[in-house]
Amino acid sequence: MATVSSWLTCPKRNTTRCSAAINSTLRSDPDSREVQRRSTDEGIGRATISAKIRNAFGVLGAPGVEIRCHGTTLYNSIYRYDDEMIVNPHVYGIPAPHAPAMHLRRLSAGTLFETYAQSFDRVWETAKPPKW
Repeated sequence: MATVSSWLTCPKRNTTRCSAAINSTLRSDPDSREVQRRSTDEGIGRATISAKIRNAFGVLGAPGVEIRCHGTTLYNSIYRYDDEMIVNPHVYGIPAPHAPAMHLRRLSAGTLFETYAQSFDRVWETAKPPKW
C-alpha cells in the first residue's frame, strides 16, 4: 500500500494480537485544508494528495475493512500489524515516500510503540465514515 497521506491501519482496534482479518483504516479527509497544505508543502500540486486518497478508497472498500476520515494535522503515516508498525514521519518539503521510516516493535521496556498506537486511537475516535 502506498503512502498517500496521513493514514494508519491496525489489525483490530484495542487488541494486542491479530485475531481477525478486520482492518481499521484511518485516512485523511481528501477535502480538508490540511491535505491541500501537505500537498503544497511537498511541492506536488495542491490537489495531488487529495486525488491519491480518493483513488485509494476504491481499493480499500473490501469486506472486513472499516474506513474513517479525519481532518487532523498530517504528522506521519503509520502502518501497524500486530505488535509491529512502520512510522513514516512527514518531513516538510519532502514527499512521504522519500522521508525516513522507523520500524517499531511493542516492547515491555519502552513506550514509543504505545505512543503511536494511542495517537491512532485518539484520531479514530474523532474520525467519521467517508462520504461516498
